[in-house]
Amino acid sequence: MSAARTLRVPGRHGYAAEFSPYLLGRLACATSQHYGIAGCGTLLILDQNESGLRLFRSFDWNDGLFDVTWSENNEHVLVTCSGDGSLQLWDTAQATGPLQVYKEHTQEVYSVDWSQTRGEQLVVSGSWDQTVKLWDPTVGKSLCTFTGHESVIYSTIWSPHIPGCFASASGDQTLRIWDVKATGVRIVIPAHQAEILSCDWCKYNENLLVTGAVDCSLRGWDLRNVRQPVFELLGHTYAIRRVKFSPFHASVLASCSYDFTV
Repeated sequence: MSAARTLRVPGRHGYAAEFSPYLLGRLACATSQHYGIAGCGTLLILDQNESGLRLFRSFDWNDGLFDVTWSENNEHVLVTCSGDGSLQLWDTAQATGPLQVYKEHTQEVYSVDWSQTRGEQLVVSGSWDQTVKLWDPTVGKSLCTFTGHESVIYSTIWSPHIPGCFASASGDQTLRIWDVKATGVRIVIPAHQAEILSCDWCKYNENLLVTGAVDCSLRGWDLRNVRQPVFELLGHTYAIRRVKFSPFHASVLASCSYDFTV
């Protein structure tokens, strides 16, 4: 394995990183000052090559940036979300931005995800105001607001299998499954006895999700029977901040934690 490639960014702390679905080696990073507690944020667009990481472009925002997602329809376009309750639409082909700002959430927006369904330009966002909002980036306002969570929403992610279906994870200790065509939540899973900070769908099984929580555990859930987790993984000693299934192997996943381990 080759040595890790590092780009130091003084005065910024990373919150999210996403590879471009179009351009090999292009990476977007959402960052904040002072660990996101105060200050501004910067979106970094990086290119990776044999010599290392190179900064292609950067965009500043007046509040911390917490998440980033690439468009599935345009290789230059992406969306970030921030501590001021807004989402920002950026075009990496332009040196300035954002192209548009969507401001409806009343508290920090911690999660944003662009639907992978062909022909759909849908973005979902989750906020500390306990709501999930559905957006079409070509429209200046949200299409729908989903309510029901009773605490901060930390994670929202589209199903890679089922059009119009997404999951959300919250500080209310539940994992919830939603359908954009329905008025309410489809499934509520009391997944942990602690705040859930992250969730992800298995790329090879449309019914399988994983959650990571403050209780230091990872749990797998089969939507056909949610009474008990299908697996539980222990090992971290502090809260699990992010979990992701492998895009190449059905039984492989990665997690990162506040115990400084992956």
